Amino acid sequence: QVQLVESGGGSVQPGGSLRLHCAVSDHFTDVKFMGWYRQAPGEQRDLVAIVIDDGSTRYSDSVKGRFAISRPSARNEALMEMNNLQPEDTGVYVCTFRRLGVDYWGQGTQVIVSS
Repeated sequence: QVQLVESGGGSVQPGGSLRLHCAVSDHFTDVKFMGWYRQAPGEQRDLVAIVIDDGSTRYSDSVKGRFAISRPSARNEALMEMNNLQPEDTGVYVCTFRRLGVDYWGQGTQVIVSS
């Protein structure tokens, strides 16, 4: 069974930084994209950022210029640096990847931004 191993997140004051990491348990060669969605309490799950297999990236407007997503190696893993975090960034960040038209989701990592 495919698993997503997520790490990072935590609690930080406004203006602080955090890093998220996600790795797929299997060594697929046809992962279309990897990235994160955010689930805030009582709200739908929204795209934060994805990195596509051609190396291009997509960000939500709210995080452009503050977050940076990458795939640091040839393995199926993704890294997201989150800078200048604000209270509205608070939520559960859920890692995802797509392979052969199927989306896989992790359990999520809590990010809390509060003074």
